[in-house]
Amino acid sequence: MSNKASNNLHELIKSLTKAEKRYFKVYASRHMSNSSSNYERLFDAIDRQTDYNEDLLLKKFKGEPLTKRFSIAKNRLYQSVLRSLDAFHANSSTEAQLKRQIHSAEILYHKNLDGQALKILRSARKVAEKHEKITSLIEIGKWEKRILEKKQYEGQGKKDLKKLLEEDQMLTARLDTYNQLWNIKSRIFRNLYQKGKARSGKDLSKFKKILDELAVKQEQEGMLTENTFLLNHLYSAYYFGIGEDEGSYPYLKANLSLIERQPHLFDEEPTRLMTTLTNLIYVGHKLGHEKEAFENLEKLRSLPAQEGGSDVYMEVRVFALSSSIELALHIASGSYEEGFALVQRIEEGLYKYEGYLSSVRKASFYFNIAVLYLKASRLNESLKWINQLLNNIEIDKTQDIHCMGQILNLIIHLELENKSLIPYALRSTQRFLETRERVYRFESVILKFINEILKERRNSTEQELYEQLAIDLNALSDDPFERQVFEYFDFREWANLQVQHYKNS
Repeated sequence: MSNKASNNLHELIKSLTKAEKRYFKVYASRHMSNSSSNYERLFDAIDRQTDYNEDLLLKKFKGEPLTKRFSIAKNRLYQSVLRSLDAFHANSSTEAQLKRQIHSAEILYHKNLDGQALKILRSARKVAEKHEKITSLIEIGKWEKRILEKKQYEGQGKKDLKKLLEEDQMLTARLDTYNQLWNIKSRIFRNLYQKGKARSGKDLSKFKKILDELAVKQEQEGMLTENTFLLNHLYSAYYFGIGEDEGSYPYLKANLSLIERQPHLFDEEPTRLMTTLTNLIYVGHKLGHEKEAFENLEKLRSLPAQEGGSDVYMEVRVFALSSSIELALHIASGSYEEGFALVQRIEEGLYKYEGYLSSVRKASFYFNIAVLYLKASRLNESLKWINQLLNNIEIDKTQDIHCMGQILNLIIHLELENKSLIPYALRSTQRFLETRERVYRFESVILKFINEILKERRNSTEQELYEQLAIDLNALSDDPFERQVFEYFDFREWANLQVQHYKNS
């Protein structure tokens, strides 16, 4: 068997909770006959391995029957673990329960117990309608139609059949709307994650085109809550992407209200509430809604307790989102000591959740911790964290923040007076920006300033260069595209502080 297949079994077993592992042992003893003890031993041996090592397993079970056809033994164990998980989580979600009901109706249908099948389908339909499970409703409708066919449409008039058609068309239209909205959402967020906010007219035109597509969807009658949520989410992302936070905020609030009014439609996907709260906190803070921001931060922190704290993915999301937004609040308010304490907790989380955090999330942590230490004048710590970003994160997955990291790296070296290191860092930054076509006005201003600072012979003093830099950066504040960079780090404030330092010295 290939390494990939072997890793699949190892990864599956290592992903199990204690309760799931206990259940597998019970399941195996009931469903794997006399060979169950051997498979349980193999299960335990794989579970004890931090990294999968098939050679050690073969050595451990040398001479036993299962090693003669080891790939088959592993596959059988893999399938048994999946079946035990299926049984363990049979009622873990509304969709899982609906699938079991539909399967029960299918069995009854094939036994010609159509009345009993219809009774189960009607019960399932009520649940599916309450929870707006469109794909389940389509599947329920399929079996109801089969029963009608078998009964030769007894009791069904033309109006009844027409009503069935209209209901089917409504369901497929809603599903089609969802699919199109999801596709548009994916395009917007792919752009935001990889490239950041709009920095040019070309970028903005892409967002406008996407928004035009949304306008048609907004006219859809009887939209699902799911589709309304997606639509609000998309509008909030659009306005955020073009730097108009005032436009984004109402849509974020609308989605929070939607979740709180109809929690039964969202309680199986708590990450939606987490993401909505996080975005509300971030945008609300930028708009000066501090009271609401901290109220929502408390809501965010309380989520693990509400969910019982048993879901690792939930833990990771709460850690990442609440820590990111709290760090941003400490930086903005100048609460550096609180920020340093938070960094210690973030480091623990980065280690604990190493395999769960995306490149974008790690890059964001590294950059903002570097900003915290830079603003607190702890420059060596700042340099350490920006090096984490530049050396350990894949560039093309985080282009925008990587670009800001390159710029911040230059500023830190300036502050440390490492002028012998700056030329190399400058060339590296220029190559990065040019190869990715990211030399906008802001980058040009910064690079020009660094080049002038490095010159041994120049017509201006360092104070005059910083004064000109402050003027140039302040001018960018009026440009809706260029001002996006100041959300990463307020380069204007930094330049003005340098000017003030020279005046006071």
